[in-house]
Amino acid sequence: MLETGIKGTNEIIVTEELSAKKLGSGLLPVYATPAMIALMENTAFESVAQYLEEGCGTVGTALNVKHVAATPIGMKVTCETELVKVDGRALTFEVKAYDECGLIGEGVHERFIITEEKFMAKTNSKLSK
Repeated sequence: MLETGIKGTNEIIVTEELSAKKLGSGLLPVYATPAMIALMENTAFESVAQYLEEGCGTVGTALNVKHVAATPIGMKVTCETELVKVDGRALTFEVKAYDECGLIGEGVHERFIITEEKFMAKTNSKLSK
């Protein structure tokens, strides 16, 4: 059973591959918002994975994030998440990202616990329509 207070941490180094220019979210060689969001989702997902029953996982369902400061290529980014609400299978996380100079992004991320086999069967059924 999941309880509030579970925390996650992840670190990356900003590379050209994670830049706004490379990911198509802008023209500048700075850390891309989509890359920051992916880091936030991954950190939240990983933080609770060990507490789930075998065959279960989580999927992202909502994200409300502000990207408040640019980060240059070569700098380290650290993401921190905290599970702040559990409502049945719905999970709510506070998410924050920092570079070596301070806060670069923050917000709220929601995930939902799924049974992987059932989820994929439902998803793949779209192919036969």
